[in-house]
Amino acid sequence: MIGRICGTGSYIPSHRMDNVELSSLVDTSDEWIRERTGIQSRHLAKQETVSFMAAKAAEEALADSGLKAEEIDLILVATSSSETVFPNTSCEVQKAIGAVHAWGYDLNAACSGFILALNTAQSYIRSGLVKTALVIGAGEKKVKAQKQSTRPWHIRQETRERH
Repeated sequence: MIGRICGTGSYIPSHRMDNVELSSLVDTSDEWIRERTGIQSRHLAKQETVSFMAAKAAEEALADSGLKAEEIDLILVATSSSETVFPNTSCEVQKAIGAVHAWGYDLNAACSGFILALNTAQSYIRSGLVKTALVIGAGEKKVKAQKQSTRPWHIRQETRERH
């Protein structure tokens, strides 16, 4: 049996920070960032956790696929930034979306993590161990302030936009 992608979802935090605001936190400039990356702004999670963002993306993927959470057999989360080791992010997603029949685990393989998780899900489906798998790539990037700042929060970067 070969698995197929039957729905997709995503979550982007609502808070947006442009390069000028970022340069007040770290030693950089809008010009330096644009020249090297083309990035003008990024979405930042202020309160959202990795597991929260993963669960929101999962809910959207389920809605897109027409599947119910109870139909999921396996949840694989590719992340290098879990909040805790136990319970892992896949367990937090399972609880948040109500996937009562699912089991799962996190894969930590940095940039290639999502592809590894997708291939792993395909192997479970092909072997007949599961029928339905939910594969999620989720993470955050923390930036430490290099300038003095009175801001006590760190930056969580969910996605970068190119303009």
